[in-house]
Amino acid sequence: MPASYSARSRAIEPFHVMALLARANELQAAGHDVIHLEIGEPDFSTAEPIVRAGQAALAAGHTRYTAARGLPALREALAGFYARRYGVDIDPARILITPGGSGALLLAAALLVDPGKHWLLADPGYPCNRHFLRLVEGAAQLVPVGAESRYQLNPELVARHWDRDSVGALLASPANPTGTVLSREELAGLSAALRARGGHLVVDEIYHGLTYGLEAPSVLEVDDEAFVLNSFSKYFGMTGWRLGWLVAPHKAVPELEKLAQNLYISAPTIAQHAALACFEEETLAILEARRAEFARRRDYLLPALRELGFGIAVEPEGAFYLYADIAAFGGDSYALCQHLLETEHVAITPGLDFGRHQAGRHVRFAYTQSLPRLEQAVERIARGLRSWRPDAV
Repeated sequence: MPASYSARSRAIEPFHVMALLARANELQAAGHDVIHLEIGEPDFSTAEPIVRAGQAALAAGHTRYTAARGLPALREALAGFYARRYGVDIDPARILITPGGSGALLLAAALLVDPGKHWLLADPGYPCNRHFLRLVEGAAQLVPVGAESRYQLNPELVARHWDRDSVGALLASPANPTGTVLSREELAGLSAALRARGGHLVVDEIYHGLTYGLEAPSVLEVDDEAFVLNSFSKYFGMTGWRLGWLVAPHKAVPELEKLAQNLYISAPTIAQHAALACFEEETLAILEARRAEFARRRDYLLPALRELGFGIAVEPEGAFYLYADIAAFGGDSYALCQHLLETEHVAITPGLDFGRHQAGRHVRFAYTQSLPRLEQAVERIARGLRSWRPDAV
């Protein structure tokens, strides 16, 4: 990279999985049957009622900018959704509609992080979180977490790692890549730990709705001053529509609106009109059926991978990922990912994309393929492990 390019650009790492994805696409183009378990995108198309609403919006000429905070009707619909699902009363004025969950993270980081300051983040965690902080000249203080804390921050870890440059913590529940969920009591404890230190609490709830055997509580049930990031991409299945939202305290909204006006003007208009259909009974029935299908996939893949020797110490309760220890097989995770792709045409994600703590001995599986495809993948992985020679890499 030329030295004339910015230091922030040089500091932001690419996704390691993108090189594997490029190779997977090459193999696919050459006629090989590749099973994709590497990308965190639901395999279902956007639900038909949402598509119809988007088509109707386009036909009606809804192609102009909206207000920076988003369509009032969509913010009101989201407030109603919070009341029904979580029992919390959220003023629609506190909700900003954003271009994807990434837009919500960008607003929160730009508002809350000065140059040289940082948030505490669990390691492993979603890589873009730390990169967004670098983009606003802040930093992520990565806190190593493991099975003993269910891969989540807790008050003890906050106390141990907090320093004079800490200004907040970013949590994720359900988490990517581990799928663990924070309970209401855990969220309350973390809220108290942050409040005692004058820090901001930011919670990524992007995988809410995709939980199995329990409902994930929102941090807003225990902390009305928390910042919540969410998205229409995962549970609502609108990945390519690029739509998310941010819930913020009243006092933060004017500053966030100003940032939104300057950073992206407004979220995509047609996507906002389409999202109004997300909360209709017909749509929610489709989405709940899809959640049940994800649960069946998890319940198949989790024991199947454990049977092969992958270490999955904590059962994931949400999202659609399994984060697995490969210590039983030796070698490093990137090399194993390459081996499985080249020999068996199964694409998975190396732990290197999710942080630094034991990253070389973990991989992530996304169960975003049908059950028959997952069964094929397990057969291929078993065969690939038999031919795996880590010392030969």
